[in-house]
Amino acid sequence: MRFELRAITQEGRVESVDFHALDEASAREQAASRGLTVLTIRRRSDLRSFWLERSDRFPVLLFSQELLVLLDAGLSLVEAIETLTQKEREPDFRTVLERILSTLRQGRSLSTALEQFPNAFSPLYIATIRASEKTSDLAPALLRYVAYQNQVEAIRKRLVNASIYPALLMAVGALVGMFLLLYVVPRFSRIYEDRSADLPLFSKLLLYWGRTVEGHAMPVIGVVALLLAALWYVARLPAMRAAMEKTLWELPAIGERMKTYQLARFYRTIGMLLKGGMPLVAALDMGAELLHPVLRARLSAASRAISEGRLVSESMERNRLTTPVALRMLTVGEHSGNMGEMMDRIALFHDEEISRWVDWFTRLFEPILMAVIGVVIGTIVILMYMPIFELAGNLQ
Repeated sequence: MRFELRAITQEGRVESVDFHALDEASAREQAASRGLTVLTIRRRSDLRSFWLERSDRFPVLLFSQELLVLLDAGLSLVEAIETLTQKEREPDFRTVLERILSTLRQGRSLSTALEQFPNAFSPLYIATIRASEKTSDLAPALLRYVAYQNQVEAIRKRLVNASIYPALLMAVGALVGMFLLLYVVPRFSRIYEDRSADLPLFSKLLLYWGRTVEGHAMPVIGVVALLLAALWYVARLPAMRAAMEKTLWELPAIGERMKTYQLARFYRTIGMLLKGGMPLVAALDMGAELLHPVLRARLSAASRAISEGRLVSESMERNRLTTPVALRMLTVGEHSGNMGEMMDRIALFHDEEISRWVDWFTRLFEPILMAVIGVVIGTIVILMYMPIFELAGNLQ
């Protein structure tokens, strides 16, 4: 992230300085290291920072993998963090590791050190580390987290890959349509200027658009660009995203699959936390942030029922947080006492179910999308050539 600071230099001047840091605390630390006294600080939010935001995130998965390797090699936690600090080349990430190392040398726990960086380490990750500290099994906890992240990333990549081709089709269709409307139609409008009274209604409207673009090209292009920018801005608003998500949830087929996807991710997270030694009710509360607000309210009711001594399977079913398969597996987990492993299996089953549905939906959606794009472009072309067809008919 980029931060803009107003600070007093060592010479007593007030200057505005830009810093690239993971969070506000890191930016203040960098300013102090240069002898600056910070007056105000604010995060910059420009287009470039929006596109680079993902690359600015601390690589938690890579950090966990490297830390696990060093711990397995026999290094202590402090020695492992010190080694990672020495090899880190990115200044922002190196600052994070140095502060973690400093906290560990003060005799404090790793989870306490990680809590200093909420933008880098999620509450789920910190909770996993804290649970492992109670049982002194940090390496197995890191291994479970790495496996968990790899599984989540695998299903996410599968969903992204399935959406690439439809997105390309829509982008190409939009470009072709804009080319026809902004370049081809204006040139056709010149040909039919003398016959505009004899044209069909829709052809008249299309050619009127062409004459408008021909005579006021730059204003029309500017208006189109502003509309696209406005749509992009509105689509990024939290209220609009919430409304779109609510609409998708209300669709029968898609809403049910979205619920299944969130439940699968939720069960996988709870399974990982239970394996790490976290109590069930605490794990449920930790996993609540992964769910849609509607499901989150149901989970709160289920968590209260479980804390009152009711069965997990009964509480989850009563609050509609299970599927038929999940309910059976939860019942088996209660009887065997291996609830963490059983929740992992629930997630794996539903991940496979979602993958099959995504493959089926993609195969169905792609030809439908191609047909819609073809109809739209074909309609524009037919409306342009319809006067020619009528002229040929009159000549006959």
